Amino acid sequence: MTTRILSNEEKKERIAKSWQLQDVDEVPFLIEIGGIHMATTTYFSDHAAEIDWNEDFHKQREGVYDYGMPNIKPNQGINIVASAFGCEYTVNDEADPWIKPLIRDDNVPDVHALKVPDPKTNLVFKQAWDRIDYLQSHSNLPLRLVNVPSPLVTASLIWEYTSFVTATMLHPREVHVLLEKVTEATIGYLKEQLARIRNLHGMSHEMWHIPREVGVRISDDTASILSPKLYREFGVKYNSMISRAIGGLVVHSCGQVKNVVEPMMEIEGLRGLDFTIPQTDWEAVRKAAAGKTVLCLRHYYWDHGPGAQVDLAAYSQKLLDFFGRKGLFIQTSTPTAEEARTLGDKLHRILSR
Repeated sequence: MTTRILSNEEKKERIAKSWQLQDVDEVPFLIEIGGIHMATTTYFSDHAAEIDWNEDFHKQREGVYDYGMPNIKPNQGINIVASAFGCEYTVNDEADPWIKPLIRDDNVPDVHALKVPDPKTNLVFKQAWDRIDYLQSHSNLPLRLVNVPSPLVTASLIWEYTSFVTATMLHPREVHVLLEKVTEATIGYLKEQLARIRNLHGMSHEMWHIPREVGVRISDDTASILSPKLYREFGVKYNSMISRAIGGLVVHSCGQVKNVVEPMMEIEGLRGLDFTIPQTDWEAVRKAAAGKTVLCLRHYYWDHGPGAQVDLAAYSQKLLDFFGRKGLFIQTSTPTAEEARTLGDKLHRILSR
């Protein structure tokens, strides 16, 4: 018998309970279809193409049992705040726009001259606001947030990546100057889009519905290469500033996060951690965070490596057994819609009780 698809109201109610670390009858899970959708040449400036892609994506997902809901990703690239500072960007056919850094080893003092972009008048931000206006006037689907990079991610785009990482040790004063400006810009950028989006799907540029009262999900991938000491100094402080301004924080990071998961728990107003779980140490995550904050654990089919033959249902069962049910969210994907429908029924049997 086909599993009854939950209504959006039922999904939101169960999701909200999980965000409150309450007991739930089923661990919420999400199944996306196909490869990653990025701000490539086809979509970056073509608002209508973005609507068409999202509407087709959710049409494919009809009949999939999970906790996803139709929505649109405004999709302007993780580089958006760095671009607003003046970094030259190149739209391409492979990924989010490539970015050219402004700061390198030979011009470190230039960080002092950088101006914080005005969220209302900056031309890069205005492109995003134009996209929001178009999407809202040409589709009834709710919107996700425009891409939300952490201060560390934006700073490592403005300041050439390798140079930036070494500068946390060689030029900490200038790194703090940059992060203070980036954090101010990020808060202004977030507040402006929250004022503009009339029908908000969730507090993230990813597909999960994150209720407004939870706070905002940021992508903090640079975190995984820092030591605990460096992350406490350059990550926790500025993430906490965003958390205070927006009302809470969910931190995503790809990569091996075992060195920074404990410091992440020190972020003020932290509501959840979002990890690409095949890439990191499970024991470190469980010890620091399981049952204490929400864990959004992602394992897309391609996170397991090229050509990997992984039983996604069995892998999800292992996550449930290892981390427990409290505050757990599982996010996965399949190459095709047919596989997603089959997987959804399997996960429903595994994750419900």
